[in-house]
Amino acid sequence: MTSRLELVRPPRAMRERVIVALDVDNLGKVREVVRMLAHEVGMFKIGKQLFTHAGPQAVKLVHELGGEVFLDLKFHDIPNTVAKAAIEATRLGVKMFNVHASGSLEMMVATVKEVSRVCRVEKRRRPIMLAVTVLTSLNQDDLKRVGVDGRVAAQVVRLALLTKEAGMDGVVASPQEVADIRAACGRRFVIVTPGIRPSEAARNDQQRVMTPADAVRAGVDYIVVGRPILEAKDPVSATRAIVAEMEFAGK
Repeated sequence: MTSRLELVRPPRAMRERVIVALDVDNLGKVREVVRMLAHEVGMFKIGKQLFTHAGPQAVKLVHELGGEVFLDLKFHDIPNTVAKAAIEATRLGVKMFNVHASGSLEMMVATVKEVSRVCRVEKRRRPIMLAVTVLTSLNQDDLKRVGVDGRVAAQVVRLALLTKEAGMDGVVASPQEVADIRAACGRRFVIVTPGIRPSEAARNDQQRVMTPADAVRAGVDYIVVGRPILEAKDPVSATRAIVAEMEFAGK
């Protein structure tokens, strides 16, 4: 069985560090995208839209076509409920899934404990377990409106430390907070970054964004890219351009 350190060690090839967001509403589009990009990227992110539409069948289809899955459902509930959902995600064979760090230390501890137990008993691959810190669509004013005082970066680090204490593998966070997270949690702590936009792409609903090159320089482990690839005239060329930008930044 693969060890925890092997799972969380950053991948060597830049293309393996790219996660394509399958923010689509039908399995036909999933089939089209995964067939094109399965050998160009490391993972495909299945979020709430696609999972609500197709459920586990979406995960199975990506696997059948040779892709790996980041199940981005951001579990946030009482500890027992989240732990049971995490077990089922593990049984689906996803490479990575996430919860909300704000769900509590107890919730994350229960998740790690139960997933580790099931992997041991059922001899399954242990997924990379992440917690969402502060959504990249949120800014300082948004946090203040929901009762969170202080800077965004301070809240991100607070939740990252809670995640590490719980025994999870890393966090989902804006690349702009990577340096602070690294200083607080160390190099082995996995950081997955959405809100990645090539310099010529629109921001859409993301507030705290960064280019692929800047994300690599900042020290992220994986980047999540959706619309700049899915809406490109040539998704393969768009993906290769992003990987090339990352490789240049990593030299």
